[in-house]
Amino acid sequence: MSALIDPKTGLSPWRACVAPMLDWTDTHCRYFHRQLSQHARLYTEMLTTGALVHGKMLRFLDYNESEHPVALQLGGSEPADLAECAKLALARGYDEVNLNCGCPSERVQRGAFGACLMNEATLVADCIKAMMDATGNDPRMPITVKHRIGIDKIESYDFVRDFVGTIADVGCQVFIVHARNAWLKGLSPKENRDIPPLRYEFVHRLKQDFPHLIIVLNGGLADNDQALAQLQPGAVIDGVALDGVMLGRAAYHTPWLLAEWDERFFNQPARTDAPTREQVEAAIAAYADAEVERTRGWPHGEVRWPQVMRHVLGLYSGLPGARRWRQVWSDHKLKHHTAAEVMQMAHQRPA
Repeated sequence: MSALIDPKTGLSPWRACVAPMLDWTDTHCRYFHRQLSQHARLYTEMLTTGALVHGKMLRFLDYNESEHPVALQLGGSEPADLAECAKLALARGYDEVNLNCGCPSERVQRGAFGACLMNEATLVADCIKAMMDATGNDPRMPITVKHRIGIDKIESYDFVRDFVGTIADVGCQVFIVHARNAWLKGLSPKENRDIPPLRYEFVHRLKQDFPHLIIVLNGGLADNDQALAQLQPGAVIDGVALDGVMLGRAAYHTPWLLAEWDERFFNQPARTDAPTREQVEAAIAAYADAEVERTRGWPHGEVRWPQVMRHVLGLYSGLPGARRWRQVWSDHKLKHHTAAEVMQMAHQRPA
């Protein structure tokens, strides 16, 4: 079966994804998200080719085997360096390598990659081809692109259509489309996630014009109902159905929504042994304590349980007592306790 179809579900493996988010989607975050959904596609934070090839910081490629399917997102614009990183990713067993063509930060622009690459579709195509060639176009690890619908004041659909077409011509089959422009000047990265208007219709038009490609919509999706609505055939254009959706901040800040993904997005039967929030919390606390022990004395830095549990702070979002629960887990005076002990404190009734 094609790598573009999940043999377990018969659907696109990109049907529901958690976005790569700098400083957030590290291996601990991904381990947590995997406890909530068996099929969600998870992404690393963006790693630069410079850090991996020239900085030799290969430890950043480490991940927990339970994270599969897991994708490595790369930032870079040198085909040779990207090719080397793709070979490293294949050797490490990643399920995908994704090229970042959407980040608008000034630091990324200075490195000549991210969203500014949308002005250089031919270079992006060369980068994709170099990675595909370096890995033998291995179907176990597709090379994909995440990009915007435009940059600055370019608001023509033709711009993103031509960008996708140029890259598809070298064999790229998966495009994750953040449905906003990236303004390279005048807006911060945070503002770039909110101020440029969403144009979901551009993403649906891409699927209409390139029906053979996997097209995934990203941007502004706040909950499962909104995301599922975008996946309905004819949601925007008659006869057109997108292949997947990617959620970022919503998945991070309200992670329990992932607990519905296997059933609602991947049509898998609801688990009779589905864990409760408290069971998930206990599992991550145990994992955090195990990571502390595993990395004790490591020269590259020991793991402390707050590094793990910071990703869990939205677990009870919207429920009574959530604020006090977060305060306990965020109390730095408790950092010398084990995570299991702090969990007990977090669930004690206030005096």
